Amino acid sequence: MSIPANLKYTKDHEWVSIDGDVATVGITHFAQKELGDIVYVEVETLDQTLEKDEVFGTVEAVKTVSDLFLPLSGEIIAFNEELESTPEAVNSDPYGAGWMIKVKIANASEIDSLLSDEAYKQLIGA
Repeated sequence: MSIPANLKYTKDHEWVSIDGDVATVGITHFAQKELGDIVYVEVETLDQTLEKDEVFGTVEAVKTVSDLFLPLSGEIIAFNEELESTPEAVNSDPYGAGWMIKVKIANASEIDSLLSDEAYKQLIGA
């Protein structure tokens, strides 16, 4: 199972890539595998400022709908609009084309609360 070492992770199975004061967020390979075939990604929080752990959207698979939790407080500045026509990118390339949002980080100290790749591997038993 792919768990890139250069990313941070949450207990809710989101991954985070940090570039300066912007974080790119998606769901992990483990999460997409557990959900199954993803048919819809909804993010209605674009241009909103949310707190860490607030719901920023939902991902719908064939048999379930799951909330997406914001890993870091901040303003949602971008949504991967490609997911509107190709939500299956979350399954096929969760760490690349399947990214979901970009967040302007409001509180950089929250980054310390994210999991390393090793801690995430322990969490999922990989």
